[in-house]
Amino acid sequence: MIKKSVLMISLVIMGLTLSLSGQENWTYLFNGKNLKGWKQLNGQAKYEVKDGTITGSTVLSSPNSFLCTTAFYSDFILEFDVLVDPQLNSGVQIRSHSYKEYQNGRVHGYQIEIDPSDRGWSAGVYDEARRAWLYPLGDNPAAQKAFKQNSWNQYHVEAIGHSIRSWINGVPASNLIDDMDSSGFIGLQVHSIGTDPKKAGIMVQWKNIRIMTKDLAKHTWTMPATVTEISAISNTLTNQELKSGWRLLWDGKTTEGWRGADKEAFPSQGWEIKDGMLNVLAGGGAESRNGGDIITVKKYRDFELTLDFKLTKGANSGIKFYVVEGLNSGTGSAIGLEYQLLDDENHPDAKLGVVGNRTIGSLYDLIPALPEKVVNPVGEWNNARIVAKNNHIEHWLNGKKVVEFDRGTQIYRALVQKSKYAAYANFGEAPEGHILLQDHGNRVSFRNIKIREIK
Repeated sequence: MIKKSVLMISLVIMGLTLSLSGQENWTYLFNGKNLKGWKQLNGQAKYEVKDGTITGSTVLSSPNSFLCTTAFYSDFILEFDVLVDPQLNSGVQIRSHSYKEYQNGRVHGYQIEIDPSDRGWSAGVYDEARRAWLYPLGDNPAAQKAFKQNSWNQYHVEAIGHSIRSWINGVPASNLIDDMDSSGFIGLQVHSIGTDPKKAGIMVQWKNIRIMTKDLAKHTWTMPATVTEISAISNTLTNQELKSGWRLLWDGKTTEGWRGADKEAFPSQGWEIKDGMLNVLAGGGAESRNGGDIITVKKYRDFELTLDFKLTKGANSGIKFYVVEGLNSGTGSAIGLEYQLLDDENHPDAKLGVVGNRTIGSLYDLIPALPEKVVNPVGEWNNARIVAKNNHIEHWLNGKKVVEFDRGTQIYRALVQKSKYAAYANFGEAPEGHILLQDHGNRVSFRNIKIREIK
């Protein structure tokens, strides 16, 4: 009995020691009394200390405002609690910067999202004033439901090496690999409200803001394999991606694995490989008249495809799949189902077709993308994802599903009969086919082209 009591006491002492050791590693960035160690950048939102919290209040006609640490941090674990008005989007910057040479000092860098909207992307990773969404939560429903309205929410963020991971209220949210920034300040955002007087004075509050920079390996949390690891490093695969069956469909350097549609070799003109991008060059806007379309050498049956694309003003292009060569005997593009890539604001095709079925993200000339789709501006990167399994097809745009349908159904075939593809027997129903990137005579860039065959 005595030995058992001694053992229990020893275990309690050991637990207390480990707990105290962990507590000793934390540094509180906010002392609960004043804003020592912080400075405001960019906007004019009001930051003040109220009841032991940092409170940010919106003001009219101000750009995004940021209360930033004067110290820089590289590898760390960050925790904080946040309470935000449901009308206000916000975020916490990490490894961020403000240089006069970059947009006249605009704060830019990784942002851990605070999103009380119905979208529910809190704890996703956004690249403020630079690349936009790096890790949206459209494919993580558990994290989307974790945010608590009108209540305090607890965040846990790990930025170690090229890895950025986040949890909200204990729910795993983001699992990002990126190498653009290795250090920078931490900033608390009050988002711009423009000139809407109804939103003036609404608040976001933070408390318990603490950071750990030593012995990080002992205090990291386990990220389950169900939370997809996404790499924002161009044309690379993470270990998790490799284990999950992903491979690069384009290696970022050569034309290996690709050739011209209805040709034996890659086009000698009209395409270029530069700075890790595969670019179709401008050629007057005509369809497949410059270098022509390019297709994968291999055919695919069930697969998941993802790639980044960047449009120029007025550009038109597309990602086609289940492409069958030889169907189109005249001029124009090879025939297959098409994920439309288009500058909706400046290309006339956006107003043609039926109810928007030629706009970006749509199944071209058949099914329009959802109107609430998220599209980054011309000149910025967007992400397209296509999932094709057992004739069920999904289009995703920037982390949000925008089209869903089943090939071979009565509804699908009725849509085909009312489209430009009515003349092609069994259009889009081939059991396998090539993947195609379209030359439509406008400059469009591609990168991070990855595929996973579904068995």
